[in-house]
Amino acid sequence: MSSLSQDFPFGIMDVVELLHLRIRRRQADSVYTDCPFCGDRRGKMNVNFVKNVWRCNYCGEHGGMLNLYAGVNHTTNSEAYREICDALQAGDTSWGFGGTENTDVSAGVPARESHAGSQPAGGIPQSERAGIQEIHQTYSLLLEMLSLNPAHRAHLRSEKRGLTDEQIDSLGFKSTPPFFLCRSLTERLMKQGCKVEGVPGFYLHEGGYWTVKFSSRAAGILIPAVGVDGLIRGMQILLDVPFKDKDDPPEKAGTKYIWLSSSAKNMGTTSGSPVHFIGNPFARTIYVTEGILKADIAYMLLNRTFVAVAGANNLAQLGPMFKLLAQNGTELVIEAHDMDKYSNEMIAKGSSKIYLLARQHGMECRRLTWNPNYKGIDDWQLALRREKQQKEGDEQNEQKDRVFFCREGTGQPERIPDFPHRRWKFRIYQLSFDAGRETIPFAFKGIRDLHRAGYEQPPAAVYELVWDSELLCPDGWKDTEILEQISVHFGKRVPEDCKGHPLASSDVVELDDGAGRRYFYIDGRIFEPVRFSPFLAKPMRG
Repeated sequence: MSSLSQDFPFGIMDVVELLHLRIRRRQADSVYTDCPFCGDRRGKMNVNFVKNVWRCNYCGEHGGMLNLYAGVNHTTNSEAYREICDALQAGDTSWGFGGTENTDVSAGVPARESHAGSQPAGGIPQSERAGIQEIHQTYSLLLEMLSLNPAHRAHLRSEKRGLTDEQIDSLGFKSTPPFFLCRSLTERLMKQGCKVEGVPGFYLHEGGYWTVKFSSRAAGILIPAVGVDGLIRGMQILLDVPFKDKDDPPEKAGTKYIWLSSSAKNMGTTSGSPVHFIGNPFARTIYVTEGILKADIAYMLLNRTFVAVAGANNLAQLGPMFKLLAQNGTELVIEAHDMDKYSNEMIAKGSSKIYLLARQHGMECRRLTWNPNYKGIDDWQLALRREKQQKEGDEQNEQKDRVFFCREGTGQPERIPDFPHRRWKFRIYQLSFDAGRETIPFAFKGIRDLHRAGYEQPPAAVYELVWDSELLCPDGWKDTEILEQISVHFGKRVPEDCKGHPLASSDVVELDDGAGRRYFYIDGRIFEPVRFSPFLAKPMRG
């Protein structure tokens, strides 16, 4: 598309203006906008105005400027061409014909007379990327010059991250330096023989000296991205304060991670979103997840080899990594993306691409599923470690000892309570993910997400029965007390003969005290009464 579009009387930024796409960030040769296809509002769609192409790093959609316009307006490419020309000639956009021809040089936006595919007039000149060894040397010495402040170390040692001091030091995490040290750090690197030109993050200041792009707004923890060869390819920053747009709703999480990059600076270089590797380069089994820090923590907890991508659909560099690992003897790839791969179509799409890439290189691929109460593989493993460390005999266990669960199908508890008690029947229904249904919008989510998906009540047809049993509990207990004990008993693990997963949001529990059946939708620790038609649900698997 980029070669043919050189003859077009417009560029892709004209299309961006016509579609009113919101620009979130500007680079030397591209901008990041909100994606009109998946609706993501974090600026994940890259629009390259030199090549006249676009790609959303969240949903994976991509193409040229005509199918960008055509896709949004549900028309053909030929109709898109005509409509764009008509709009520009009518002066409907300040970017194209009939508007200003001035160039926003500071933003790196090409002038109107600049043709696609050429160096944009007034664009920001970029350095050619340095060699792998040069990048590694510069980053390694930079990290040696930096320290990890107590607050960042405390965060990494917290229950949320679960790392030890020795692990933190071995992984090379450091705190970003203050802005006033950027020039002196760069000069020290250059004096030690390091190359900074072409290393992501470094750029030539308008004052004529080289410096590195750190700032108070982007302060946080530096996380190295390492290749199979052990060389640092890039660095991410876990931000102290996530980036949020002023128009974003309060509940929306901001951007937590950014790459150390200088692509919007004079003689700067893009990070390139490298793939991260940690573990044994000759491992027969590797795990693939999203997020460098997540992979590092999971490696420390599981002692398994991990590959980390920067986004679920940001897999451009995963193919070369798989090719090398296959040559090294890797036979099995385990996809370990977060559990929202069951509710988010974009993440599910990225997971499917991992299967295809693995097969292309002769490797088998499997999906890893865990307790859906925990989003990431690191969260799950940290929870298992905490559970293992918990002492027996706490108040929760003392309360649980007053409830006696029967083995499935027997109706017989392990022992009969020595207090006045009552027998209850209960069933657990969970979402069924068969071959034709990869995602369900409200999977492992609360009642509001069920309603947002268009359901007033949980649709029994997409559920299956996974447990059918009884319990004995003190006489006079209410539904909520019974449900709490079921949640405690099935919330962390399930019996060996259970076909389901630990109890989680979106599950439905049926209670039957002999006088009638009642149904409850699990929403975290809340049990929402709902209507449910059990005869529509799939029967229990044998």
